[in-house]
Amino acid sequence: MNFSEFASLCYELEKTPSRLAKIVSAAEYLKRLEPDEIRYGVAFLSGRPFPIADPRTLDIGPGAFFEVSKIPAAENSSSIPLRLKDVADGFAKIAEASGKGSRREKFARLQELVERTDAHERPILFRLLHNELRIGLHDGLIQEAIARASGTDLKTVRRAALFLSDLAEVASVALTEGAAALQRVDITLFVPLLPMLSELSQEFDDIFKAHGGKTALEFKYDGARIQIHKDRELVRIWSRRLSEVTRSIPEIAQIARRDLQGDSFVLDGEVVAMGKDGRPFPFQELMRRFKRIHGIESAASEVPLSLHLFDCLFLDGRSLIDESYEERWSKLSAMTGGNYLARRKISSDKVEAEVFLNEALAAGHEGLMAKALNSPYMPGNRGKLWFKIKPAETVDCAIIAADRGSGRRRGWLSNYHLAVADGAGGFAPVGKTFKGLTDKEFTGMTAKLQELQLADDGYTVTVKPEIVVEVTYNEIQRSPQYSSGFALRFARITRIREDKSLAQVTSLAELRSLYERQFISKSRRNI
Repeated sequence: MNFSEFASLCYELEKTPSRLAKIVSAAEYLKRLEPDEIRYGVAFLSGRPFPIADPRTLDIGPGAFFEVSKIPAAENSSSIPLRLKDVADGFAKIAEASGKGSRREKFARLQELVERTDAHERPILFRLLHNELRIGLHDGLIQEAIARASGTDLKTVRRAALFLSDLAEVASVALTEGAAALQRVDITLFVPLLPMLSELSQEFDDIFKAHGGKTALEFKYDGARIQIHKDRELVRIWSRRLSEVTRSIPEIAQIARRDLQGDSFVLDGEVVAMGKDGRPFPFQELMRRFKRIHGIESAASEVPLSLHLFDCLFLDGRSLIDESYEERWSKLSAMTGGNYLARRKISSDKVEAEVFLNEALAAGHEGLMAKALNSPYMPGNRGKLWFKIKPAETVDCAIIAADRGSGRRRGWLSNYHLAVADGAGGFAPVGKTFKGLTDKEFTGMTAKLQELQLADDGYTVTVKPEIVVEVTYNEIQRSPQYSSGFALRFARITRIREDKSLAQVTSLAELRSLYERQFISKSRRNI
């Protein structure tokens, strides 16, 4: 397929308000793709230079973009048509440039690609380079387009997406192998799957009721979620954002090889950076471990990690996700010999649960998880089978803009515009805050936001939503000032959640539920 056809589709989708019309157009596009075009064709449709499962990044600075933006557009009459494959190959060459002179190499490859675009194609190429297609086609609609194009039931497509974690791969299977092959998709070694998620709760009575009077309580550690895959001596580890982190935490990989029984397995757990006093280091110290690719041995001695496992999803060739939590825990306990497990208590008593919560908090952790004993493992699902109990209510927000600081914050982008997911592929603002970060974090955040800059009016810098932060607040208020209809009162950033993606940002529906929950014991006059 020619890239100009893809560009035309993008312009069409951008102007199309109808959800169904978008799905139909996207499905027709998918049908026209050659088998070897499907993976990158779907990645492009998602606004990404590479499929989600592909760890490569372009790593192009704003200066390079500025320079290539001045290159005259090619003339249609004289240029060789640019194909989707040419763009995919160009992205690969840019990403693969490394080592000494890589900046010059990246710029040369970028320049070659841009010079081949005409005035019709170039804006779409630039949007792809910035991971920001802006055509109103979120992953849910792409799933529907895949189902329509392949003649597959939407439920089957959605289930496969949870296991493959990459719509490019889902589309490839659906369009080349058919519905039957997609139905056979299950958990696969070394293909990370989306983690099961939880709902917020602060009421043990509600939890016991939802779980049939008894629940499994686990410490909610102040750490980072990981997924461990092992097949004999080969071990690979992914973060909750499905980024591979094996090289950064070799001691955890060694535990998987040396101390855990089973030829092959997939485990869900948490790693915590622990101090000598047995209390967790600040979360940002842990994130620094995840980013390290050099000096890992010294980092491991400075910031040692402890492993806390809480689920077994696959063991010795057999998927366990449809088995109950109780059965999965039993297998996990056996294969670990009772070591490296999250602290756990089965309880049906509110007082006992509150004592256990206080133990978790006293140890420096976030709170508790409560899990239904009969719950299957549902990748990517957030529901009442799992609850998290934390004393301070928090939400995860995306930063969509930042104001320039004044006074002691001069020189920083330091008043952050916070937003929740609006349910339609965008973000709805819920307030601003400059509280919670250290000077060092302000400096780092400013640099990151400048790289994500979309517009600058001299005071406010609008950025591409990419950074996720955990925010505490006093209460949620109704607000006509924001399109969300809500504002976070006394918002404060508690953590920069580099382990979370935009898909894990709190939704507007969740925020509305939290708002209404505030009034359970109060007058509802102001709702």
